[in-house]
Amino acid sequence: MIFTETKLPGAWLIEPERFTDVRGFFAPAWTQAACVAHGFTVPAVECNISYSGKRGTLRGMHFQTP
Repeated sequence: MIFTETKLPGAWLIEPERFTDVRGFFAPAWTQAACVAHGFTVPAVECNISYSGKRGTLRGMHFQTP
């Protein structure tokens, strides 16, 4: 996440930082830890954005055993 302070006191521009590869990109829209580090309180722990440029690309699949 890229935090940029604006000219308006207390207002910030928060932009996702893209991590790109051959499939497309992944970007955290926000994470609680990054927001807390900048003095913001957010109720959600994390929100992410992903984009796949090629049809049929599968992303974000994770396996956990019980």
